[in-house]
Amino acid sequence: MTARSPGAASDSGEAAQRLPVVVFFHGGGFVLCGLDSHDRLCRALTAGSGAIVMAVDYRLAPEHPFPAAVEDARAAVAWASRNAAALGGDPARLAVAGDSAGGALAASACLHARDRGGPHVAFQLLIYPVTDAAQDTASYRDHAEGGFLTAAHMRWFWEQYLSDPAQAADPDASPLRADDLSGLPPACVLTAECDPLRDEGEAYAARLAEAGVPVQSRRFEGAFHGFASLDHVLPVAGEAQRIAAEALRNALR
Repeated sequence: MTARSPGAASDSGEAAQRLPVVVFFHGGGFVLCGLDSHDRLCRALTAGSGAIVMAVDYRLAPEHPFPAAVEDARAAVAWASRNAAALGGDPARLAVAGDSAGGALAASACLHARDRGGPHVAFQLLIYPVTDAAQDTASYRDHAEGGFLTAAHMRWFWEQYLSDPAQAADPDASPLRADDLSGLPPACVLTAECDPLRDEGEAYAARLAEAGVPVQSRRFEGAFHGFASLDHVLPVAGEAQRIAAEALRNALR
């Protein structure tokens, strides 16, 4: 785990000086990527939100199949809650965030924290999240080929991640399949128009709203999966980063 901070609190012990904490899970289909691949995005969220961002180097499939990554996500959130103060952070203002597969881990961590009575998670930021292993939506069909992420890629990722196809129904793998989404933290869900994962991310946002969870949802027209890290070449990525950071900043005041 690595942490980015815009300037941690001094040792004065003043709680008011402590910063919000965001636990971030990178994407990559539960198989690829790591701290370096998402460092730029984490730095942007840190600078824009004023929070300490802790990026988690969780175990990857196929060497470590489901539920290893889920277990690591839970452990990381619990560790962040216990140790936030030592890093200049405020455990009462703890959020989770993730893109793609990392969005699934963030959502799963929220479900686990709710069902186990903690740690307290104040907010969840989900960027084009994986929420369902079914792979049967209109966006999967409409954007199956030709993009940065294809339907074939996702089939392969799921094959590496799940050692038994029956695990696809587990809400820890497919948060959209959870029976009850009430009582979860407020959320910001960002999706991309030209992305196989678009519909499942938007379906998760809709179900959160139906369950009474405050949700900010935004689709970026013309954008593709993975775009949010490309602010150095795509203006729309800078806009997505601004909205994400603003959502964190407003939620964690």
